Amino acid sequence: MAIDDIRDALPDYARDLRLNLGSVLTVQGAPGLTSQQIWGTALAAAIAARNLAFAQTIEHAARAELDATQIDGAKAAAAIMAMNNIYYRFVHLVGDADYQTMPARLRMNVIGNPGIDKIDFEIYSLAVSAVNGCGLCIEAHEKQLRKHEVSREAIQSAIRIAAVVHAVAVTLEAAQSTAAAGVADAA
Repeated sequence: MAIDDIRDALPDYARDLRLNLGSVLTVQGAPGLTSQQIWGTALAAAIAARNLAFAQTIEHAARAELDATQIDGAKAAAAIMAMNNIYYRFVHLVGDADYQTMPARLRMNVIGNPGIDKIDFEIYSLAVSAVNGCGLCIEAHEKQLRKHEVSREAIQSAIRIAAVVHAVAVTLEAAQSTAAAGVADAA
């Protein structure tokens, strides 16, 4: 399945998502990001959105812009942030400052050596953190990007990609569930 097929599969009530998906995955629609950053962000966000078929479609499309190392880097960002977003969201939300002083005791070597450009990895990690709703991680990755002089416009572009990718994944899942329920009801 291709991106155009995904757009066509979106129900009419999600026509804005069709337009946004077509827009945010282009350099013109994602100011400040390279094509590689756009597709790496889309892949990491699609994995975080947990819609396997959609993530596979995004990965297939991303292969036109990303090599195997870059694909692995986006996947690594999604994987490590799946763990970190849970842990650090707990630390942030529990309301007990003592947890913030305790070592995490979780291996996070990939953050220091992601195998891809560090800024790209930070962008992907930020996007996944936004999908997963971890405020502490969002803040940390945004600060790292700003420290490396990544523009606010580029950061906003990454978050816009994450938002649209997540919305498309959720909408496709709901449409598929509704269609499956309709088939079951008809039987």
